[in-house]
Amino acid sequence: MHKLIRTTLFLMLLYRSSASAQDTTLLNLLNDSLSNHHQPDVVTGTFKATQIINTPTVQAPAKRSLQFLIMHRFGRLNEGGYALFGLDNATIRFGLDYGITDWLAVGVGRSSLEKTYDGSFKLKLLRQTTGKIPVSVSLYELLTYTTLRYSDKPFLTSRFRTAYTSQLLIAKKISSKLSLQLTPAFMHFNLVKNPADKNNIWEIGLGGRIKITKRMSINAEYNYLPDNQVVTDRVYHSLSLGLDIETGGHVFQLVFSNSQGMIGPYYLAKTMDRWGKGGIFFGFNISRSFSFKK
Repeated sequence: MHKLIRTTLFLMLLYRSSASAQDTTLLNLLNDSLSNHHQPDVVTGTFKATQIINTPTVQAPAKRSLQFLIMHRFGRLNEGGYALFGLDNATIRFGLDYGITDWLAVGVGRSSLEKTYDGSFKLKLLRQTTGKIPVSVSLYELLTYTTLRYSDKPFLTSRFRTAYTSQLLIAKKISSKLSLQLTPAFMHFNLVKNPADKNNIWEIGLGGRIKITKRMSINAEYNYLPDNQVVTDRVYHSLSLGLDIETGGHVFQLVFSNSQGMIGPYYLAKTMDRWGKGGIFFGFNISRSFSFKK
C-alpha cells in the first residue's frame, strides 16, 4: 500500500514537471511569433498643416481628401499709421490640394503677387517609423507662371514667365511636442533681371514646431540663400514666425514674416525686406480639409 502511494505521488510530480515545461515552451513560441509579426508604428502628426509657414511640410492630404488653403499677408508694419501699419494693403493666395493616394498629392494655386498661377505635386518617399525609419521624406515640385502685364515688355512670353522649384522635405518628430524639418531647395528661372544673376539657385531651409497646448503650437522657419546668386536686387534670408491654432477641421496660423511672397521663388529668392528695418508682413494661413471617402 505504501509503495502504491509513493509510486502515485512520483507519477503526479513527473506529470506536473512535464506540463510546466511544455507550457513554458508554448509561451516562448507564442512570444516569438508575436515578435516576428509585430508591425512598427508609423509616426503621425509631425506637423498639423501642409505649411510650416511658407515652406511646405511632409504632410499632405490623405487619399481622396481635398484641402482648401488661404494664405494672406498684409503690408509692411513700417508703413506706419497712415496705412494702419500695413493693414490697408494685402497679398493673397488661394490653393487647392488633393490626395490621389496616401503617397501622392497634387495642387493648384493663384497668388495676387504678380498674378501668379502655380501647380505642384508632393510625393512621400519615406515615413518615419518607430525603431525602423528615423525620418519622413517627401519630394515637392512646384511650377509657377506669372501673368502680370507689362506694356513695355512684349518679349515676356510664357517661356520667360515660368520658374521651377524643387524641395526635398526631411522631417523628424523628435517628441510629442517637437518636430523639425530640413529643406534643401533648387530653383530655375527661365528669365533673370541681369546676366550676372544666376538662373539656377540653391537654398537650404530649417523649420519646426513646438507644441505649447493640446491645440496650439509655435512655428518658425529660416531659409538661407547663399551669396552671389542674386546680385541685381538686394535680397535677404527669409525668416518667419507663426502661431498654429487647430480647430477641428481647420488649422489657423498667425504669421509674421519678412517675405511678402508665399510660394517658392518669392520667399526663397525674392525677399526684399528685413526684420531689422521693420519690413515685416503680418498675415495668416487658413486650411480646411474635406474628405470624399465613403
